[in-house]
Amino acid sequence: MSYKIKAFQTSQMEAKYTLQQLALRNGQDKPEIWVAYLGKIYDVTESRLWRNGKHYEHWAGQDLSAELKDAPHTETVFQKFKQVGILI
Repeated sequence: MSYKIKAFQTSQMEAKYTLQQLALRNGQDKPEIWVAYLGKIYDVTESRLWRNGKHYEHWAGQDLSAELKDAPHTETVFQKFKQVGILI
């Protein structure tokens, strides 16, 4: 029996996603709502603040590393969410 793996895998089985794959997890193209920060990808689907893939002026499916400096919170906000992979 064989299984298709949609994401690339590292030797430690940590999923790797490209920017194009991340972009599909915007809450519209696919039901998942993911964002990246400093190379890590987080699932924010269950957050009421990310409904429909938008959080204030930020859109899901993107790398938000450069945008955090303008946020009213620190990077510790990502501790609330499950890391689903890394950005390659």
